[in-house]
Formats: sequence, C-alpha cells, structure tokens
Amino acid sequence: MKILSIICTLAISLLLLASCGKGKDDFFYKDAMLPVTIRGYNASNEALEVKLDTFRFEYAPNAIFDQTLGYSFTGPEDSIQLRITEKDNGKLVMEKMLKRDAGPVRISFLYMNGKPGDMPELPVAEAGKIKIKYMFRPILTNYNEPVDIVLGKYYLTPKVFEEIVRLKNVKPYEMSEPVSLSTFSTVGQQYNGQNTPVLFRAYIYKAGTNEFYTSGTAYTWHAARSTAPLPPTTGTAAKVYIFSESDLDNTIIFTKNLEL
Repeated sequence: MKILSIICTLAISLLLLASCGKGKDDFFYKDAMLPVTIRGYNASNEALEVKLDTFRFEYAPNAIFDQTLGYSFTGPEDSIQLRITEKDNGKLVMEKMLKRDAGPVRISFLYMNGKPGDMPELPVAEAGKIKIKYMFRPILTNYNEPVDIVLGKYYLTPKVFEEIVRLKNVKPYEMSEPVSLSTFSTVGQQYNGQNTPVLFRAYIYKAGTNEFYTSGTAYTWHAARSTAPLPPTTGTAAKVYIFSESDLDNTIIFTKNLEL
C-alpha cells in the first residue's frame, strides 16, 4: 500500500509539472502583482475617471488624489491599459500601457486647463529661510493680468503693512519662481515704540503697484483676512501653494487648494 501511494503521488506531481510547461495554453500561471501609484492634483472642475482593465474609480474636481493599487496578472497577458478621462464627456487625459514586468509604476501629474502637466517641484530648503512658490487661480474675479505677491508684516496698531519681499509679475494659473525671506518672530513686536500684535500676510497687488488687484471689482480687500497662504514665520520652510479665490460677504479671501 505504501509503494502504491508513493507511485500515485509521483504520477500526480509529474502531471502538474508537465501542465506548467506547455506555454500560453497552460491551465496554471504564476500570478504577478503590479503596484500602481497615481498621485497629483485635479485643478479642473471636471471629475476624472480612471480605468485599469475592468476597474473604474474617480478623482473629484479641484482635489488632491493619491492612490496605490495592485493589479494581478493571473493569465498569459503581459500588459494592461491604464486610461484616464474626464468623466462627463470622455475627453482623454492620459493613456498608458503598463507592462507585467515593469516593476512599481508611479504616475504623478497636475491636471489644469484641459491637459496634464508635471507636478511642481519644491524649492530647495535652506536653514533659516522661508521659501515659497505660488500658483494663483482667480476663479471669481477672472483677473487675467500679472500680479505682485508681497509678503510682509501687518501691525494691528496702527494698522500698517510693512513689505518684506515681493514676488513680481506672477501670471495667473502659472507656477511662480520661489520667493525667499529669513525666518522671524512675531512676538514682542513694536511699531514706533508701541507694543502691537503682528500678523504675517501675503498681499496681492496689480503688477508694479501697491494697488490691490481687487480694485475695480465687486470684491473688497480686508487687511487682516485677505492673504495668500503662508507657513509659520519661525521655522525653516520650503513650500508650494496652489490657491484660489473665495469670498465672505464680498470680502476676498483665499482657499488653499494644494500644499506641498
């Protein structure tokens, strides 16, 4: 009985080995897992639909996306199609063939103005410095001229803004060059010998002027509440901000869409 059992086990093993060596018509395949990471920012008002083989999922408008999934090749195929479109109208955003043996796939893009582009790179960090790159999206005013983004201190007493550094000729919907300033403290500040609270603020002027870009629009500028996004003043920072217009009772405020 023991000999018969051994013979049967060997026979089954040989059959399995034979079936695994027949090529593309095999019944048995070794699974291969392909990790796919998709990250970025959808700066459009359109939802994006992602299709990986039969899997479908969405990225919301004006939102960050960051997703990792694994696709298992369980058959003889050696590639799989990744297709990204605008959900409502089917407009093609991106299409890629992903190979079985490609290793981990990493896709990163910024979708804006109907086309994908590179995600912005952070400024190079430097000890004791604050470095910032901006993208300004005037979605309410539709302001289409260059602006200056001016970083400075706002002294609540006597309501004075003091410019520190100016980023000139920033075009709407385009990434700026980095602006740089030294870190500083807002504690124990004085103005003309009088103690006063201090706010770190980023004002937006018409290019080459000290006139708020909102002048002549339906929106007003508030000295304390109207500011582009900023990091804390006391620590080394290297940041990218994409921000857009909002309003509060016709006062212009800003929404931080993306921070890197």
